[in-house]
Amino acid sequence: MEFFQPWHLIIVAVLLLVLFGAKRLPELGKGLGEGWKGFKEGLSGAPDPNAKTSDTAHTVTPKAADELKPPPAA
Repeated sequence: MEFFQPWHLIIVAVLLLVLFGAKRLPELGKGLGEGWKGFKEGLSGAPDPNAKTSDTAHTVTPKAADELKPPPAA
């Protein structure tokens, strides 16, 4: 007797559909995947390649630079 057979997966899938519904399952899968990815990165100590660096946070656009200039003296 095998411990894990294909029909076990079918039963688990049906139970998940009944408990959480079809709309909620993709959200749960995404959250689980992101959590697992973060866990693995935390163990390896690798930096997140998707994280924004602080260099782009302080970039001043030309429009913003014009707004920073003082008004002309009268």
